[in-house]
Amino acid sequence: MTDRLINLYSDTQTRPTPEMRAAIASAEVGDEQKFEDPSVNRLCELVAELTGKAAAMFLPSGTMCNEIAILVHCRPGDEIYADATAHITNFEAGGPAAFAGAVTHSIDGINGIYSPERLADSIRQPTRYSPTPRLVVVEQTSNLGGGTVWPLETMRAVTDVGRSHGLSTHMDGARLPNAVVASGHSFADHAAGFDTVWIDLSKGLGCPVGAVLAGSEDFIEAAWKWKQRLGGAMRQGGIVAAAGVYAFEHHLDRLADDHANARRFAELVADVDGVDIDLETVQTNMVFADVGATGSTAAELSASLEQEGVRIGAMGPTTLRIVTHLDVSTDQIETAAAVFRRVVSS
Repeated sequence: MTDRLINLYSDTQTRPTPEMRAAIASAEVGDEQKFEDPSVNRLCELVAELTGKAAAMFLPSGTMCNEIAILVHCRPGDEIYADATAHITNFEAGGPAAFAGAVTHSIDGINGIYSPERLADSIRQPTRYSPTPRLVVVEQTSNLGGGTVWPLETMRAVTDVGRSHGLSTHMDGARLPNAVVASGHSFADHAAGFDTVWIDLSKGLGCPVGAVLAGSEDFIEAAWKWKQRLGGAMRQGGIVAAAGVYAFEHHLDRLADDHANARRFAELVADVDGVDIDLETVQTNMVFADVGATGSTAAELSASLEQEGVRIGAMGPTTLRIVTHLDVSTDQIETAAAVFRRVVSS
């Protein structure tokens, strides 16, 4: 990747700012496994406080957060309820089945958001012939839903249904910071109905690596066993945890800029012939564009755009995903939109 490339492939493409690098370089460190790393401890305390949970754990990735949460909540043969677009189903290499022996029941929602009625209809009556209902999962924001934000009332109704059936609840909070900024509701408001929740540091917050999983003290104690088993335990982890502390203190409010840039891009290209963008789904930092009517595939257009200095990912045969983040300025959005219009119209 060159500095001249406008990279709208993903918010995971962000690089630490000079100020974040300085925080990393000056981080206080110690043995994370012995709870002697001040930077890791501070990050975990901060996330626990933000989400309203009793304890938290620093992990290398969000996928590990999801898989450890599932391993603690579920036993082999248990069933997980999630939207059909969920990350745990589509992008974790079959992890729930491979690690926990759990099966995922996909619910067809709208833009990645399913209703409490759909969940209630999906939950099986326990019998010796069927998987055991165990866990309800919500992904906030919904990636394949277009970066859409689950409304609080919908989430609370969904978790109420889960609890009424004796199920545990888990939030995949990969882009929860985006939902917080877009909705104006706090982290604790979003996490209130969930037993467990995690926040990714390496997306909109701009850290080079890491995520934080939060829950009850008993949950985190059980999760540490799996952290050790899966190789997620670290030593002087404060080197990277310090980036997370810096991000929460300096990069949270600026997510509104990413949201405005995504909206600006969508509005600039929505009228291109053959391009279909649902502006109602552009709620945070993502734009999904269906280019099927252009006569070109998404992969072909993605390759052509990159040759012109704009990197946009193909998410399917006819779908392009545009993701804004702190490494892309408003001026670059204007340039990228002009390139998009020219390439797609040619």
